[in-house]
Amino acid sequence: MIRRTTLLVLASLVAVLGLVPADAAVRPVGATRVFAKVQAPGFPAYVHVAPNGRVYAGTYTNPTGDRMRSRVFEYTAGGTLLRSWTVPGQDLARPHGVQVAASDARGRLVLLEKSRARVLTLDVRTGRFVVQATIPDLPGGGHPIPNYAAWGPGGALFLTDYGQDVVWRIPAAGGTPRVWLRSPKLAGISFGTTGIVYEPSRRSFLITQQTTTNPLDLGRGHLYRAPLRADGRPGTLRTVWTSSALDLPDGFGVARSGNIYVALLGTNKVVKLSPAGKVLARYDAAGSAVAFDSPSNATFLGTRLLIANQSAILGDASHQVVLDMEVGERGAPILVPRRSRLR
Repeated sequence: MIRRTTLLVLASLVAVLGLVPADAAVRPVGATRVFAKVQAPGFPAYVHVAPNGRVYAGTYTNPTGDRMRSRVFEYTAGGTLLRSWTVPGQDLARPHGVQVAASDARGRLVLLEKSRARVLTLDVRTGRFVVQATIPDLPGGGHPIPNYAAWGPGGALFLTDYGQDVVWRIPAAGGTPRVWLRSPKLAGISFGTTGIVYEPSRRSFLITQQTTTNPLDLGRGHLYRAPLRADGRPGTLRTVWTSSALDLPDGFGVARSGNIYVALLGTNKVVKLSPAGKVLARYDAAGSAVAFDSPSNATFLGTRLLIANQSAILGDASHQVVLDMEVGERGAPILVPRRSRLR
Protein backbone atom coordinates (compact mmCIF):
# COMPACT_ATOMS: atom_id res chain seq x y z
CA MET A 1 0.00 0.00 0.00
CA ILE A 2 1.38 3.41 -0.99
CA ARG A 3 1.70 5.71 1.96
CA ARG A 4 -0.03 9.09 2.02
CA THR A 5 3.31 10.92 2.21
CA THR A 6 4.47 9.14 -0.94
CA LEU A 7 1.31 10.22 -2.77
CA LEU A 8 1.82 13.80 -1.66
CA VAL A 9 5.41 13.78 -2.91
CA LEU A 10 4.34 12.33 -6.28
CA ALA A 11 1.57 14.93 -6.60
CA SER A 12 4.03 17.72 -5.87
CA LEU A 13 6.46 16.41 -8.49
CA VAL A 14 3.71 16.22 -11.09
CA ALA A 15 2.71 19.80 -10.33
CA VAL A 16 6.29 21.06 -10.47
CA LEU A 17 6.86 19.35 -13.81
CA GLY A 18 3.78 21.14 -15.15
CA LEU A 19 1.90 17.96 -16.05
CA VAL A 20 -1.15 19.03 -14.07
CA PRO A 21 -1.87 22.42 -12.46
CA ALA A 22 -1.08 22.23 -8.75
CA ASP A 23 -4.68 23.04 -7.72
CA ALA A 24 -6.61 21.71 -10.73
CA ALA A 25 -8.59 19.33 -8.52
CA VAL A 26 -9.79 22.00 -6.11
CA ARG A 27 -10.34 25.10 -8.27
CA PRO A 28 -13.56 25.13 -10.28
CA VAL A 29 -13.79 26.81 -13.66
CA GLY A 30 -14.23 30.55 -13.16
CA ALA A 31 -12.58 30.60 -9.73
CA THR A 32 -10.42 33.73 -9.52
CA ARG A 33 -7.76 34.96 -7.12
CA VAL A 34 -5.11 37.66 -6.94
CA PHE A 35 -1.88 36.58 -8.65
CA ALA A 36 0.16 39.69 -7.81
CA LYS A 37 -0.28 43.30 -6.77
CA VAL A 38 1.14 45.81 -9.25
CA GLN A 39 3.24 48.52 -7.67
CA ALA A 40 3.36 52.23 -8.62
CA PRO A 41 2.73 53.70 -11.07
CA GLY A 42 0.04 51.01 -11.34
CA PHE A 43 -2.52 50.78 -14.16
CA PRO A 44 -1.19 47.43 -15.44
CA ALA A 45 -1.56 46.63 -19.13
CA TYR A 46 -1.22 43.33 -20.94
CA VAL A 47 0.25 40.39 -18.98
CA HIS A 48 2.84 38.48 -21.01
CA VAL A 49 3.99 34.93 -20.23
CA ALA A 50 7.46 34.52 -21.76
CA PRO A 51 9.04 31.27 -23.02
CA ASN A 52 11.32 31.34 -19.96
CA GLY A 53 8.24 30.82 -17.76
CA ARG A 54 8.43 34.29 -16.24
CA VAL A 55 5.45 36.66 -16.24
CA TYR A 56 5.77 40.31 -17.28
CA ALA A 57 3.46 43.32 -17.03
CA GLY A 58 3.90 46.97 -17.99
CA THR A 59 2.18 50.04 -16.57
CA TYR A 60 0.19 52.94 -18.02
CA THR A 61 -0.27 56.52 -16.95
CA ASN A 62 -2.94 57.71 -14.56
CA PRO A 63 -5.77 59.12 -16.76
CA THR A 64 -5.79 62.24 -14.59
CA GLY A 65 -2.09 62.73 -15.35
CA ASP A 66 1.18 61.90 -13.62
CA ARG A 67 4.94 62.39 -14.14
CA MET A 68 5.99 58.85 -13.32
CA ARG A 69 7.88 56.83 -15.91
CA SER A 70 6.40 53.48 -16.83
CA ARG A 71 7.84 50.27 -15.44
CA VAL A 72 8.10 46.65 -16.53
CA PHE A 73 7.62 44.12 -13.74
CA GLU A 74 8.87 40.53 -13.74
CA TYR A 75 7.14 37.80 -11.70
CA THR A 76 7.62 34.09 -11.17
CA ALA A 77 4.90 31.74 -12.40
CA GLY A 78 3.66 31.78 -8.81
CA GLY A 79 3.27 35.56 -8.68
CA THR A 80 6.39 36.55 -6.73
CA LEU A 81 7.84 39.88 -7.86
CA LEU A 82 11.49 39.44 -8.88
CA ARG A 83 12.61 42.76 -10.36
CA SER A 84 11.54 45.69 -12.51
CA TRP A 85 12.89 48.10 -15.13
CA THR A 86 12.02 51.77 -15.69
CA VAL A 87 11.33 52.75 -19.31
CA PRO A 88 13.68 55.44 -20.66
CA GLY A 89 12.93 58.33 -23.01
CA GLN A 90 9.24 58.80 -22.38
CA ASP A 91 7.48 62.13 -22.92
CA LEU A 92 5.95 62.55 -19.48
CA ALA A 93 3.97 65.60 -20.58
CA ARG A 94 1.83 63.27 -22.71
CA PRO A 95 -0.22 60.20 -21.77
CA HIS A 96 2.38 57.47 -21.45
CA GLY A 97 2.54 53.76 -20.83
CA VAL A 98 4.21 50.55 -21.93
CA GLN A 99 2.80 47.23 -23.01
CA VAL A 100 4.91 44.04 -22.81
CA ALA A 101 3.60 42.64 -26.08
CA ALA A 102 5.75 39.62 -26.97
CA SER A 103 9.11 37.85 -26.72
CA ASP A 104 11.47 37.56 -29.68
CA ALA A 105 13.70 34.67 -30.76
CA ARG A 106 16.59 36.10 -28.71
CA GLY A 107 14.52 36.08 -25.54
CA ARG A 108 14.12 39.85 -25.44
CA LEU A 109 10.81 41.45 -24.51
CA VAL A 110 9.04 43.48 -27.18
CA LEU A 111 7.57 46.64 -25.66
CA LEU A 112 5.06 49.09 -27.12
CA GLU A 113 5.59 52.58 -25.71
CA LYS A 114 2.66 55.00 -25.88
CA SER A 115 3.98 58.56 -25.49
CA ARG A 116 6.35 58.48 -28.48
CA ALA A 117 4.65 55.57 -30.33
CA ARG A 118 7.79 53.43 -30.18
CA VAL A 119 8.54 49.74 -30.43
CA LEU A 120 11.33 48.82 -28.00
CA THR A 121 13.12 45.65 -27.02
CA LEU A 122 14.31 44.94 -23.49
CA ASP A 123 17.07 42.41 -22.85
CA VAL A 124 16.18 41.13 -19.38
CA ARG A 125 19.72 39.75 -18.92
CA THR A 126 21.41 43.13 -19.35
CA GLY A 127 18.57 45.59 -18.78
CA ARG A 128 19.30 47.21 -22.15
CA PHE A 129 16.50 48.96 -24.02
CA VAL A 130 16.73 49.40 -27.81
CA VAL A 131 14.36 51.48 -29.95
CA GLN A 132 13.37 49.27 -32.88
CA ALA A 133 10.79 51.44 -34.66
CA THR A 134 8.55 54.48 -34.34
CA ILE A 135 4.95 54.33 -35.57
CA PRO A 136 4.22 57.26 -37.92
CA ASP A 137 1.28 59.63 -37.98
CA LEU A 138 -1.01 58.99 -40.92
CA PRO A 139 -2.88 61.72 -42.82
CA GLY A 140 -6.32 62.09 -41.34
CA GLY A 141 -5.50 59.86 -38.40
CA GLY A 142 -5.06 60.54 -34.72
CA HIS A 143 -1.92 60.16 -32.65
CA PRO A 144 -0.52 56.64 -33.15
CA ILE A 145 -0.80 54.37 -30.11
CA PRO A 146 0.81 50.94 -30.57
CA ASN A 147 -1.34 48.63 -28.45
CA TYR A 148 -0.89 44.86 -28.97
CA ALA A 149 1.43 42.82 -31.19
CA ALA A 150 1.83 39.30 -32.59
CA TRP A 151 4.46 37.58 -34.70
CA GLY A 152 3.45 36.35 -38.12
CA PRO A 153 5.08 33.52 -40.09
CA GLY A 154 8.60 34.39 -41.17
CA GLY A 155 9.21 36.69 -38.23
CA ALA A 156 7.36 39.88 -39.21
CA LEU A 157 5.74 41.74 -36.31
CA PHE A 158 2.12 42.82 -36.67
CA LEU A 159 0.75 45.40 -34.26
CA THR A 160 -2.52 47.18 -33.65
CA ASP A 161 -2.83 50.95 -33.43
CA TYR A 162 -5.35 52.17 -30.87
CA GLY A 163 -5.27 55.73 -32.17
CA GLN A 164 -5.39 55.07 -35.92
CA ASP A 165 -7.50 52.56 -37.88
CA VAL A 166 -4.51 50.44 -38.79
CA VAL A 167 -2.65 47.19 -38.26
CA TRP A 168 1.07 47.75 -38.90
CA ARG A 169 3.71 45.31 -40.13
CA ILE A 170 7.41 45.50 -39.26
CA PRO A 171 9.66 43.19 -41.32
CA ALA A 172 11.58 40.38 -39.64
CA ALA A 173 14.82 42.25 -40.23
CA GLY A 174 13.38 45.39 -38.61
CA GLY A 175 12.95 48.75 -40.25
CA THR A 176 10.10 51.12 -41.01
CA PRO A 177 6.59 50.03 -40.04
CA ARG A 178 4.27 49.73 -43.03
CA VAL A 179 0.48 49.72 -43.12
CA TRP A 180 -0.66 46.11 -43.46
CA LEU A 181 -4.38 46.63 -42.94
CA ARG A 182 -6.41 49.83 -42.85
CA SER A 183 -10.19 49.62 -42.66
CA PRO A 184 -13.15 51.76 -41.56
CA LYS A 185 -14.06 48.79 -39.36
CA LEU A 186 -10.98 49.57 -37.27
CA ALA A 187 -11.98 53.21 -36.75
CA GLY A 188 -13.37 53.70 -33.24
CA ILE A 189 -15.00 56.50 -31.30
CA SER A 190 -12.33 57.22 -28.66
CA PHE A 191 -11.88 53.46 -28.13
CA GLY A 192 -9.93 51.77 -30.92
CA THR A 193 -8.20 48.58 -32.00
CA THR A 194 -6.88 46.36 -29.23
CA GLY A 195 -5.82 42.69 -29.16
CA ILE A 196 -4.24 40.66 -31.95
CA VAL A 197 -3.37 36.94 -32.01
CA TYR A 198 -2.07 34.89 -34.93
CA GLU A 199 -3.80 31.57 -35.72
CA PRO A 200 -1.28 29.32 -37.54
CA SER A 201 -3.86 26.65 -38.42
CA ARG A 202 -6.02 29.22 -40.20
CA ARG A 203 -3.16 31.47 -41.34
CA SER A 204 -5.10 34.45 -40.04
CA PHE A 205 -5.15 37.07 -37.30
CA LEU A 206 -7.87 37.58 -34.72
CA ILE A 207 -8.28 41.27 -33.89
CA THR A 208 -10.47 42.99 -31.29
CA GLN A 209 -12.05 46.42 -31.77
CA GLN A 210 -13.62 48.26 -28.82
CA THR A 211 -16.05 50.49 -30.76
CA THR A 212 -16.73 51.47 -34.35
CA THR A 213 -17.90 54.61 -36.15
CA ASN A 214 -20.78 52.72 -37.78
CA PRO A 215 -24.00 54.43 -36.51
CA LEU A 216 -25.67 51.00 -36.26
CA ASP A 217 -22.86 49.68 -34.09
CA LEU A 218 -22.11 52.62 -31.79
CA GLY A 219 -21.03 51.40 -28.37
CA ARG A 220 -20.50 47.82 -29.52
CA GLY A 221 -17.17 46.15 -30.17
CA HIS A 222 -16.10 43.33 -32.44
CA LEU A 223 -13.82 40.37 -32.83
CA TYR A 224 -12.57 40.21 -36.42
CA ARG A 225 -10.62 37.64 -38.39
CA ALA A 226 -8.14 38.88 -41.03
CA PRO A 227 -6.63 36.18 -43.30
CA LEU A 228 -2.97 36.43 -44.25
CA ARG A 229 -2.78 35.72 -47.97
CA ALA A 230 0.07 33.86 -49.66
CA ASP A 231 1.36 37.16 -51.06
CA GLY A 232 1.54 38.60 -47.53
CA ARG A 233 -1.42 40.96 -47.99
CA PRO A 234 -4.57 40.85 -45.83
CA GLY A 235 -7.69 39.07 -46.99
CA THR A 236 -11.22 40.25 -46.30
CA LEU A 237 -11.78 41.38 -42.71
CA ARG A 238 -14.75 39.43 -41.34
CA THR A 239 -16.71 39.70 -38.09
CA VAL A 240 -16.50 36.67 -35.78
CA TRP A 241 -18.43 38.17 -32.86
CA THR A 242 -20.16 41.45 -31.95
CA SER A 243 -20.20 42.51 -28.31
CA SER A 244 -22.98 44.07 -26.28
CA ALA A 245 -23.08 47.84 -25.83
CA LEU A 246 -20.12 49.27 -23.89
CA ASP A 247 -18.42 45.89 -23.40
CA LEU A 248 -15.21 47.41 -24.87
CA PRO A 249 -13.42 44.16 -25.85
CA ASP A 250 -9.71 44.37 -25.07
CA GLY A 251 -6.97 41.71 -25.04
CA PHE A 252 -7.77 38.02 -25.38
CA GLY A 253 -6.32 34.52 -25.31
CA VAL A 254 -6.96 31.50 -27.52
CA ALA A 255 -7.19 27.96 -26.12
CA ARG A 256 -5.91 24.82 -27.83
CA SER A 257 -9.56 23.96 -28.45
CA GLY A 258 -9.93 27.17 -30.44
CA ASN A 259 -12.12 28.77 -27.78
CA ILE A 260 -11.43 32.48 -27.30
CA TYR A 261 -11.43 34.31 -23.96
CA VAL A 262 -11.94 38.08 -24.31
CA ALA A 263 -11.54 40.64 -21.51
CA LEU A 264 -14.40 43.15 -21.50
CA LEU A 265 -12.90 46.32 -20.09
CA GLY A 266 -16.18 48.25 -20.11
CA THR A 267 -18.51 45.78 -18.36
CA ASN A 268 -15.94 43.99 -16.17
CA LYS A 269 -16.36 40.48 -17.51
CA VAL A 270 -14.43 37.81 -19.38
CA VAL A 271 -16.43 36.22 -22.18
CA LYS A 272 -15.72 32.74 -23.55
CA LEU A 273 -16.41 32.34 -27.27
CA SER A 274 -16.40 29.28 -29.50
CA PRO A 275 -14.03 29.37 -32.53
CA ALA A 276 -17.05 30.52 -34.58
CA GLY A 277 -17.87 33.33 -32.15
CA LYS A 278 -20.75 31.81 -30.17
CA VAL A 279 -20.93 33.00 -26.56
CA LEU A 280 -20.30 29.98 -24.32
CA ALA A 281 -19.94 31.69 -20.92
CA ARG A 282 -19.40 35.02 -19.17
CA TYR A 283 -17.28 35.19 -16.03
CA ASP A 284 -17.02 37.53 -13.08
CA ALA A 285 -14.01 37.39 -10.78
CA ALA A 286 -15.71 34.71 -8.66
CA GLY A 287 -14.10 34.22 -5.27
CA SER A 288 -11.44 36.91 -5.71
CA ALA A 289 -10.68 39.44 -2.99
CA VAL A 290 -10.45 41.99 -5.82
CA ALA A 291 -13.27 42.21 -8.38
CA PHE A 292 -12.76 42.86 -12.09
CA ASP A 293 -12.07 46.56 -12.61
CA SER A 294 -11.23 47.31 -16.26
CA PRO A 295 -9.79 43.86 -17.08
CA SER A 296 -7.55 44.44 -20.08
CA ASN A 297 -6.30 41.04 -21.27
CA ALA A 298 -6.56 37.25 -20.92
CA THR A 299 -3.23 35.41 -21.17
CA PHE A 300 -2.87 31.65 -20.65
CA LEU A 301 -0.58 30.18 -18.01
CA GLY A 302 -1.33 26.46 -17.94
CA THR A 303 -5.09 26.16 -17.50
CA ARG A 304 -5.39 29.62 -15.96
CA LEU A 305 -5.86 33.08 -17.40
CA LEU A 306 -3.73 35.93 -16.10
CA ILE A 307 -5.69 39.17 -16.35
CA ALA A 308 -4.39 42.72 -15.83
CA ASN A 309 -6.87 44.65 -13.68
CA GLN A 310 -6.19 48.17 -14.91
CA SER A 311 -8.80 50.20 -13.00
CA ALA A 312 -8.57 52.64 -15.89
CA ILE A 313 -11.71 54.57 -14.94
CA LEU A 314 -11.82 54.41 -11.14
CA GLY A 315 -8.04 54.61 -10.68
CA ASP A 316 -8.23 52.51 -7.51
CA ALA A 317 -4.69 51.43 -6.64
CA SER A 318 -5.99 48.57 -4.49
CA HIS A 319 -7.67 47.11 -7.60
CA GLN A 320 -4.53 47.33 -9.76
CA VAL A 321 -3.50 43.71 -9.63
CA VAL A 322 -2.95 40.74 -11.88
CA LEU A 323 -5.78 38.25 -11.43
CA ASP A 324 -5.61 34.48 -11.97
CA MET A 325 -8.75 32.71 -13.24
CA GLU A 326 -9.07 28.95 -13.73
CA VAL A 327 -10.68 28.00 -17.07
CA GLY A 328 -10.02 24.24 -17.22
CA GLU A 329 -8.26 24.17 -20.60
CA ARG A 330 -4.82 25.07 -21.90
CA GLY A 331 -3.82 27.88 -24.19
CA ALA A 332 -2.70 27.45 -27.77
CA PRO A 333 1.08 27.80 -28.30
CA ILE A 334 2.13 31.35 -29.19
CA LEU A 335 4.13 31.60 -32.41
CA VAL A 336 7.70 32.89 -31.92
CA PRO A 337 9.44 32.35 -35.30
CA ARG A 338 13.22 31.79 -35.42
CA ARG A 339 13.56 34.99 -37.47
CA SER A 340 11.60 37.10 -34.97
CA ARG A 341 14.58 39.26 -34.07
CA LEU A 342 13.77 42.70 -35.45
CA ARG A 343 17.34 44.01 -35.63
